[in-house]
Amino acid sequence: MHDTTDNRPALLLAMGPGVAERLLTDAHRARLTALARTDPHLVAHDLTAPDAAVAQALREAEILLTCWGAPPLTAEVLDRAPRLRAVVHAAGSVKHHVTDACWERGLAVTSAAAANALPVAEYTLAAILLAGKRALPAARRYARLRAPHDWLAESDQEHWGNYRRTVGLIGASRIGRRVIELLRPFDFEVLLHDPYVTPDEAAALGVEATGLDELCARSSVVSVHAPQLPATHRMIDARRLALIPDGGTLINTARGSLVDEEALLPHLTSGRLHAVLDVTDPEVPPPGSPLYGLPNVLLTPHIAGSLGNELHRMADHALDEVARYGRGEPFAEAVVPADLTRSA
Repeated sequence: MHDTTDNRPALLLAMGPGVAERLLTDAHRARLTALARTDPHLVAHDLTAPDAAVAQALREAEILLTCWGAPPLTAEVLDRAPRLRAVVHAAGSVKHHVTDACWERGLAVTSAAAANALPVAEYTLAAILLAGKRALPAARRYARLRAPHDWLAESDQEHWGNYRRTVGLIGASRIGRRVIELLRPFDFEVLLHDPYVTPDEAAALGVEATGLDELCARSSVVSVHAPQLPATHRMIDARRLALIPDGGTLINTARGSLVDEEALLPHLTSGRLHAVLDVTDPEVPPPGSPLYGLPNVLLTPHIAGSLGNELHRMADHALDEVARYGRGEPFAEAVVPADLTRSA
């Protein structure tokens, strides 16, 4: 039984093994215990396992604080959590663990998607700027040459540089909008394709709304920020890849399934296009994939999102939401079911 004079909501941590240790610092744990009645070292990896401590904490929990690897909140789990009122997710998408049963029960849900968007946008900005400078192929050639070279005499110099280049962004997601903000100080023309954004709304963001084909045809850099949905599967297909001008760069930090990689490979192996791929389909390319060795491809292992101390930003965001709940305020970043039909 808990102290009925203690008005702090009861809270249980639920996430994958090892995640809480990376997400929460000692300062976070201290703040968490000030905000909620919880054992900050008790982390549920499975909400149906016969663990007495977890079962008791789940029965009393008013809030679940989740992150990557959170167990699914099925009807069976919710039956074991009669006091549960809210799910605070210290990461991006909630689709992996917030089920229909949660919405049917009327749980309030929030996520740290806005906090996780920041490092992805920063990665994208860096990729755009370095793509314009042809930094990756130049560095690889420099390592081979190990001698003076007249880089200004390169035959494809018209494709080098970031002055008045056209950047096409696919998706006005949190990440896409943050990329727009980060691009404002630079001399870029920015195009946006998003079926949910009107031309006037795009103009208010400082960008030009276009169709997807037009965006591909006009952009030196095409950066993908759309959610993974049935409608976006392979949206960057063979026809649209062919529209991207010679020397253009495709950046994908969204999901690998949005790009037809089989159609992309000939453009990369021929050198016609460049690519920065933080995500692929499958998530890890097979060992024999040309993507690992092509001089015009920067392939990274899904690191654009929160990593290292960037996880602490998501923890700060989640604890701010717990504090709002404790004060009886609405969540700042509430998730509603309707949003999930067009978001990650």
